[in-house]
Amino acid sequence: MKQNYIDHLNELESQSNLRRIAGSVPQGLINLSSNDYLGIAANQQFKAEFLEGQNFANLSFTAASSRLLTGNCPEYDRLEERIARAYQRESCLLFNSGYHANIGILPALAGSGDLILADKLVHASIIDGLQLCKAEVRRFRHSNYQQLESLLQKYRTDYKRVFIVTESIFSMDGDLADLSQLVKLKKKYEAFLYVDEAHALGVVGPLGLGLAEQAGLIDEVDFIVGTFGKALASVGAFVVCDHVFKSYLINSARSFIFTTALPPLNLAWTDFIFTKMLQMQKQRQQLQQLIRSFSKGLNIPAQSHIIPVIIGENKEAVRVAEQLREEGYYILPIRHPTVPEGTARLRLSLYAGLQLPELEQLMKQLAHHEATLD
Repeated sequence: MKQNYIDHLNELESQSNLRRIAGSVPQGLINLSSNDYLGIAANQQFKAEFLEGQNFANLSFTAASSRLLTGNCPEYDRLEERIARAYQRESCLLFNSGYHANIGILPALAGSGDLILADKLVHASIIDGLQLCKAEVRRFRHSNYQQLESLLQKYRTDYKRVFIVTESIFSMDGDLADLSQLVKLKKKYEAFLYVDEAHALGVVGPLGLGLAEQAGLIDEVDFIVGTFGKALASVGAFVVCDHVFKSYLINSARSFIFTTALPPLNLAWTDFIFTKMLQMQKQRQQLQQLIRSFSKGLNIPAQSHIIPVIIGENKEAVRVAEQLREEGYYILPIRHPTVPEGTARLRLSLYAGLQLPELEQLMKQLAHHEATLD
């Protein structure tokens, strides 16, 4: 029986698609595979300031229980209140990770007799959440809002509730959802709008609250999901929503109910960093300038700090990544099933504090690769 698994692993290896847990990033390499978009993870000043301000005698390293039992703590309440206040929304509910949020919220909210319309390229965690739903699920072509409206026209009256689901900045392509158009559609067809801001939080908007803030549409998005494990260099996730939905999720979201709560220490760090993030306008401006300069240097369009360089075949993507490592760049290849077959890529994640001269050799190598393909 074990041979079936061995055969499957061998097949993956033959396709240059066998994954292994990567070690730590070697010293001296420029890490372009991290989601540390604001450079907070390496900010020793923030770390020292946080540690100096803590009374560790009163700050537990574990919750030891689910939040509905004995795992709640003042740090939870404080952070939820801070986030809700920043978004000027009624409520915020924390989850243990973005994955926990996306597999918990939609299955809790959308039941039998409901319809979910999701962008074809939403993150795997959302896809897993959709598979757990008792609602009918249909996918529309990526950012094809004409098709989305056709589906709404055709099916809206057949269902009690309809949920439109999208990312704001798509994690593998780095392009942006048109939230203004989605808000128009959700209003026209009386639907709920669910937006995952995982890769926009910290980076986009005057306060770093995401694409909804930048578009002036925070009040129009019913469910805004954000994660702390990327630009905020922490752990956990949240959803901002109306109070009635927070109460409903507390009573219905299985990934919230049946899991040990986050440690108070982590919540205190997140609260500290979230407050800092709101004030990091300079870093956001620096990052936007870097995006413009880098994309101009490569002569490619870039809508965000996530810039995909499509290679195509798995083996070639692995080869190019290894070559770039020799040039001083740590860039891991992204392959199926994370992205569709035949679209293996290098996913470049730019971050605040990175200087354009540090990327000159990378631009030369990528330009050379494109020239050899032509």
